[in-house]
Amino acid sequence: MSTNTSPESVQLPTDEELVLKVIPMPGDCNQNGDIFGGWVMAQVDLAGSVLGGRHTHGRFATVAVNEFIFKHPVRVGDILSFFSKVSRIGRTSITVKVEVYAERYVSQGQYVKVTEASLTYVAIDEQGRPREIPKA
Repeated sequence: MSTNTSPESVQLPTDEELVLKVIPMPGDCNQNGDIFGGWVMAQVDLAGSVLGGRHTHGRFATVAVNEFIFKHPVRVGDILSFFSKVSRIGRTSITVKVEVYAERYVSQGQYVKVTEASLTYVAIDEQGRPREIPKA
C-alpha cells in the first residue's frame, strides 16, 4: 500500500518484547523501489521464532501464518523494530504476534507501524513429528 501522505508517528509497544532490529538494503527491493513483502515476511518469521524457541526448548517449525497485514511500505534504510508476544501456548503449538515498526532514516525517533502478523509454530522431535511443549 502506498500513499502520498505520511502516516502519523506512533508509540512503540510496552507490553511486547523487542526481538529483532534490521535495516533493509537496496538488494531487498521490488521493481517499485519498496522492500519486497516476502523479505518482510521472512524477517517476521525470524522475529516470531525468538519467542517460539524460548518456549519449545528444541526443534520447532512454522505451521501457519494466521494473519499478515502490510499497513505501509518499507523503504531502503528504514530501521525496523520487531516486537513479539505470545498469544497462545497449546499442547504442541505456540502462536506469536509480531508487530513491525519503521523508524524512517530521515526522521529517526518517530515510528510508523508497517506490518503486523500472527504465526503459529509447532514443537517437533528429531523425526519431525509434533511433540509436547515443556511446561514452564
